[in-house]
Amino acid sequence: MRLFRQKTLGLLLCALSWPVLAAEIAIPRVNSAVVVDGELNEAVWQQAKAVELKYNTWPAENTPAPVSTTAYVMEDGEFFYVSFVAEDPDPSKIRAFYRDRDKIWDDDNVGIKIDTYNDSKLAYQFFINPFGVQADAIENEIIKMESDAWDGIWQSAGKITKSGYQVEVAIPLRMLNFNDRLAQQQWKLELLRFYPRDVRNRISSNKIERNNPCWICQMSPATGFAGAKQGHHFTLVPALVMGASQQREVTAAGNTDWQSDTNVEPSLDLKWGITPDISLNATLNPDFSQVEADEAQVSVNDTFALFFAEKRAFFLDNADYFSSPMDLVYTRNVSSPDAGVKLTGRHDQQSFAFFAANDKSTTFIVPGNISSDIASLDEKSENAVLRYRFDLNPQLSLGWISTLRQSEDYHNFVHGLDVKYQFSAQDKVIAQLLRSNSEYPTELAALLSDEAALRVKDQAFSDMAKYLAYEHENRNWSWYSRYQALDADFRADMGYMPQTDSHKMVHGGTYQWFSDSPWWNRFQIWGDWDITHNDDGELLEKETEIEFQLWGAQQAYGFIGLTGRDRVGSRLDGSTLTVDANTGLFAERLFSAGAEVQPWSGVFLALEAETGDKLDFRNNRLGDGLELAPELRWNVDAHLQVQARHTYRTLDAMGAEVFTANLTDLRLSYQFSVRSFVRLALIYSDISRNPANNTGVVQAREKTLGSQLLYSYKLNPQTLFFAGYSDNAFSDDEVESLTRDQRSVFLKFSYAWML
Repeated sequence: MRLFRQKTLGLLLCALSWPVLAAEIAIPRVNSAVVVDGELNEAVWQQAKAVELKYNTWPAENTPAPVSTTAYVMEDGEFFYVSFVAEDPDPSKIRAFYRDRDKIWDDDNVGIKIDTYNDSKLAYQFFINPFGVQADAIENEIIKMESDAWDGIWQSAGKITKSGYQVEVAIPLRMLNFNDRLAQQQWKLELLRFYPRDVRNRISSNKIERNNPCWICQMSPATGFAGAKQGHHFTLVPALVMGASQQREVTAAGNTDWQSDTNVEPSLDLKWGITPDISLNATLNPDFSQVEADEAQVSVNDTFALFFAEKRAFFLDNADYFSSPMDLVYTRNVSSPDAGVKLTGRHDQQSFAFFAANDKSTTFIVPGNISSDIASLDEKSENAVLRYRFDLNPQLSLGWISTLRQSEDYHNFVHGLDVKYQFSAQDKVIAQLLRSNSEYPTELAALLSDEAALRVKDQAFSDMAKYLAYEHENRNWSWYSRYQALDADFRADMGYMPQTDSHKMVHGGTYQWFSDSPWWNRFQIWGDWDITHNDDGELLEKETEIEFQLWGAQQAYGFIGLTGRDRVGSRLDGSTLTVDANTGLFAERLFSAGAEVQPWSGVFLALEAETGDKLDFRNNRLGDGLELAPELRWNVDAHLQVQARHTYRTLDAMGAEVFTANLTDLRLSYQFSVRSFVRLALIYSDISRNPANNTGVVQAREKTLGSQLLYSYKLNPQTLFFAGYSDNAFSDDEVESLTRDQRSVFLKFSYAWML
């Protein structure tokens, strides 16, 4: 089931010739530094340029702002200072909570977007809630992505007042990339306020023309910062990690003794702004134990490898530089690196990115067209990615990508060219052509099963992949046509590409209506049709989908959808990859619906459901499927948050249960202050199967319980302290009660030296 939450900061495409209508903002130079405390009582603020946030740009369309907001901007040659006075007719309704960094989007907040090169390609984002909690990101207009993985070191403070709230910000210029050869900077700037009440109002210093999908292009021109110089911002982050872990074998006959392992590991991260445009990241002996536990996912009755989001800062930083039309860079494939280096940058019309990392083991997806598998080799591997893009003009971009993975008995090399041509502000074509060369260990086939074992070759093999898309988007409607061909021997092991031997054509589009009604503000119809064949022209899947979506009061969203899908099941003869006469074609007919709402401050409720005729892959038949996915986010007070997600999935066939899966993900967070929190994560899985209604041998009952307790104190994103504990327990037909088989504790200290 797809996630249906929407981000209103998106909706981005590159524009070509739209005039800039916003008034210029002249940022004054001052000679007095500011103490960032949220009080705004220093006399120097009287010299700042006042900018009114006059326009409600979403969900309204450039109507007068419902509340008064004034921003004040100034600079002293070292810092860009911004303050906001956000008035509120009822300050008791302000939505503000102490949260971890980058998690303030449900709150009232104000922010600054800066395009430091004035070329409408990238924008820095800095947002702050009324308590001074920070969120920052990089917005990439070329690839329509926002990444909050970028963590700058800047200052902010906030304060709720009798008439609303106020925020004070100091952004060091040394942290930003800009052309310091200019006598005076010419940037683009947008000042924002998000005012979530019945709807989440986006209030801006400039108007937004919705028929122009490029929002960065429409930001206000800003001048100032005479003589400003780009710092090299050399940051050295030494860290020390101490940990202890224990494992044991748990069986019905008894448990083995705990096997213990302790370690004390130093590590070192380096960040260096070599030039205003080029950055180097390096890491030695990195530790990722502080990373938040993955969101729980149900894998029962899924035949392809699951996708888990990357959460490690080294890989996330400037990750958008590596993007390409096909998903060729999935860094979760690099599981435990000893060292890594990353170089990213741009110059004039060129951008480039490179990273290399070794890995203590080698893990990759062995793809197929009906199922995939995960291969793990007990071999160290080297991994590298090179990405280059050249923008010949605002309309035409050319790109190159290479990914390389190799170990003692294995390699996968992918090279390819891509092109993007923007016919108009609303129309573009994207294409990519790739070639791979791969070699697997001779013993790999014996370690795999089903289709994956048949995809293994005894010697090196090569093949091609192609992608072509035409996309149109304007204010009310959009449409697209896409074709992706993955030839049978194509592999992209650095990416998340669980399918191969698959040629898919998709046509789809949306139409949306906007309204000023207090009950609803947007209604959208979306639909698409797709068909997939293998290399031999055999049908794999044919699908039609339609969905009706509505946004309304109480920040509500709802949808209903219908899906008609004809798809092949498991192969009857597992010794051949043939599809015709070797599989059945099953007609899935599904109804889905979902809703979310924020009825009160700090409360988010959501529910998704899907029901209908569903393919039972294990037993190669249709069954009656039902899936429910409720979710709750509850801020009990300004400090305590409860998050709960549950997934219920069941399938019946021939009048009896096939399986029932329950998965619960519970997270409790207590934020002591802007800098420190403690978080408990509990992930519980309970899967039951009916042996009498399943082929082969199955476990009648499987349960797992994983827990993670984490304390964090952060002076800034790099200077921090972590302490944590985690464990895992399981039970099955042999082990009747949940029994722990893994547990660990760790401490981590790091300090950022900014030179």
